[in-house]
Amino acid sequence: MKTHVKALVVGGGAVGTSIAYHLARAGWDDVMLLERDELTSGSTWHAAGLLPYFNMSYATTHIHDHSIKFYKTLEEETGLNAGFSVVGNLRMAQSDARMDEYMLYATTAETCGVPYEFLTPAQVKDRYPLVRTEDLKGAIYHPTDGYINPADVTMAMAKGARQRGVVIERKWQVDAYQWTGDHWDVTLTKMVEKGGNLVPSDEQQIIHAEHVVTATGNHAQRTAQLLGIKIPAIPVEHQYIVTEPDPALVEWRKSNPEHPVLRDADAKWYVREERGGWILGPYEKNAPARFEYGVPDSFRADLFPLDLERIEEEYMSMIHRIPSSEEVGLKDDFNGPICYTPDGNPLLGPAPGLQNMWLAEGFSFGITAAGGTGHYLAQLMVEGEAEIDMASLDPKRYGTWMTTEYAARKNEEAYDHVYVLHHPDEERPACRPLRTSPAYDRQKARGAQFGQVNGWERPNYFAPDGFNDHDSRSFRRGGWWQHAVDEAKAIREGVGLIDATAFTKHRINGPGATAFLDWFTTNKLPRVGRINLTYALTGAGTTRTEYTIVRIAEDDYYLVSAGAWHAYDQDYLFKAIAEKEPELGRINAQDVTTQWGVFAIAGPKSRDVLKAVIKDANPDTALSNKRFPWLSYREIELGMCPVRAIRVAYTGELGWELHHPIEMQTYLFDLLEKAGADHGMKLVGARAQNWLRQEKSYRAFGTELGRDATPLEADLPRFVDLSKEFHGKASMEALGIRSKCVTLLIDGPADADPWGREAIYNGDEKIGRLTSGGYSVAFGKSIGMGYVPPDLASAGTKLKVRMFRELWDAEVVEDSPYDPSNATIRVDDIPMDG
Repeated sequence: MKTHVKALVVGGGAVGTSIAYHLARAGWDDVMLLERDELTSGSTWHAAGLLPYFNMSYATTHIHDHSIKFYKTLEEETGLNAGFSVVGNLRMAQSDARMDEYMLYATTAETCGVPYEFLTPAQVKDRYPLVRTEDLKGAIYHPTDGYINPADVTMAMAKGARQRGVVIERKWQVDAYQWTGDHWDVTLTKMVEKGGNLVPSDEQQIIHAEHVVTATGNHAQRTAQLLGIKIPAIPVEHQYIVTEPDPALVEWRKSNPEHPVLRDADAKWYVREERGGWILGPYEKNAPARFEYGVPDSFRADLFPLDLERIEEEYMSMIHRIPSSEEVGLKDDFNGPICYTPDGNPLLGPAPGLQNMWLAEGFSFGITAAGGTGHYLAQLMVEGEAEIDMASLDPKRYGTWMTTEYAARKNEEAYDHVYVLHHPDEERPACRPLRTSPAYDRQKARGAQFGQVNGWERPNYFAPDGFNDHDSRSFRRGGWWQHAVDEAKAIREGVGLIDATAFTKHRINGPGATAFLDWFTTNKLPRVGRINLTYALTGAGTTRTEYTIVRIAEDDYYLVSAGAWHAYDQDYLFKAIAEKEPELGRINAQDVTTQWGVFAIAGPKSRDVLKAVIKDANPDTALSNKRFPWLSYREIELGMCPVRAIRVAYTGELGWELHHPIEMQTYLFDLLEKAGADHGMKLVGARAQNWLRQEKSYRAFGTELGRDATPLEADLPRFVDLSKEFHGKASMEALGIRSKCVTLLIDGPADADPWGREAIYNGDEKIGRLTSGGYSVAFGKSIGMGYVPPDLASAGTKLKVRMFRELWDAEVVEDSPYDPSNATIRVDDIPMDG
């Protein structure tokens, strides 16, 4: 056995095998794959092998698309038939809301170049007469996907990997990982058969690996324990049944092609043909999580007992949809573990806190994702960045607050939500509330309808008693829409208060702090008492993190970044500090997120509210432009609460962020609420704030800002100081301007706004996509932000946006279409010499 390798891939299922293959294909000629049992002996062997395109995630859609195209090339390369049946995928809809979902999904497919077509019930019946259609509204059809034999495609990738020099070793279990400073020492134990079980022997080996990738599937919890990290990948039972031959189907196939994979999303199942019969795969409620603390040594390629009562409803609905199946008996059944994550998407990318350790865990649709996962992860490892933004799949999207109990319950929820209506405003209820700011109960009593951001409860909007958030959801303007309009108008016309406690906050100080931040970020560092917006780049020159930097003292900084990306931002920041500290001097880094609450107060009357409670020798001038200018920071006192106040507002109005000791939050909330009553202050949620920031063309991380575009492509040159050297600068400049971020006003349908995933057209040519969308109270129409070719980015350019299968007129407008001169932000209430 080799003992020194460039990359060690742990796990011999479809995902691990694909990663090993693609690393070799990308040019790494010293790759080893380890499997503790036999290749495909995990979930791969009992997977149904479906290859569905349908996914609301832009990144995941690209991954699935690459898999489907890649699998079609394997036989030519390896001589092994991967068993790909390109029968297509027919996803049926029983309601108008489901058709709306398909139309919204289709915009994601369109931006990724995935082919699809819509069918009427009559067209479905004409093509597939065995399917009952009188209660359908329609369907979406993908002609280029289908299903594949999981074992065959894995073995084909394994052969392709070996042909490219990958060494594959079976029956070796990893028992320890140790980072030496420049490589991993991985301790292995030889596994042997004993009484039908696989048990450790006395034979051990140490592999020295520069990089390690874990693709351990159902064994992810053991991997987490060995690495000393948290991995919220826990299996959930998934069962499917195989019927005896259906005479009607057998007769149909004598002169007709195979049915596509059939999906009745409203009935929560998929069905495909299998040797004259049918395979039914339901996604029922109450499927339990398994192996929360690790897979028993006795569990190998095993299954759980079938629970037919749990899937009775889905079985009966199959009979309804395919009446000929009613008299057909059951031939076989499978109930095995399939790994899930709390949001159903895999954990793919660098492991938190560890060097050269990569995770590829939590694949609930592992066969569909395996090929693309190998391709894009290899890009990330070999080239430093993938061509698509992988942040939405990053393992660090869950922080250290996440527990085993949380992961297990949320994974069960993710399983039974596979076929729910995936509204863009969807909020899933399991394990909530969990992380709450002190003012949570007060806001709830005032009608807050909460969303969850990194575990935090954050108001999305406020509604009157008796309002049901779940029933208000829609793919169009839901019942919440008018409440968000009223909140947005309150900030534009009066004053609103927003709970922004979920912001990520770090304190960076020490002798090396200034030099480090100057290297780490793109903008000039602010002077003491001032703030700057800035970006940290990837090594490839694209945007990795957005920061607001507050300079408290000469070598003392307070960094604020997005609440949804806490662990993601922190890991990158801390790893960069560890890299530069030996060169620059001591750098202290402290996560202070849970020490500070944040209220954002904004609107023309925000100064009036604060003047009523500020404690200052001259309260009438304490908040004036002269004493407290825009983009500055001051320590102030509001009543008895010390506040780190920042003169900035994400809504584009006069306003302040009020960072306060979190233990004083309820006191401050009550104080502000009482003072605000005299000025009509309204509590405001995240949805109105999101609309308002688009009126100002404020880019948001995770939408406009990400690892697939540079700050210059985001059209933010004012936050990039090209006169200094910073991390990623040369790569950023080498990329040039491939596309450009613009703001568009859209004459869309009367009952809907874009969600930020729609295709942008120039005439009949697709030329870009929206990254954000919503409604503008200032202009009384839909608004969106997105990327287009640079030659179409000028204000006044007429374009179109795809919504609900139609193209709607849109116009590129100047940046910050609302108040482009920032007059409202800078407004003062006293003369400058007052």
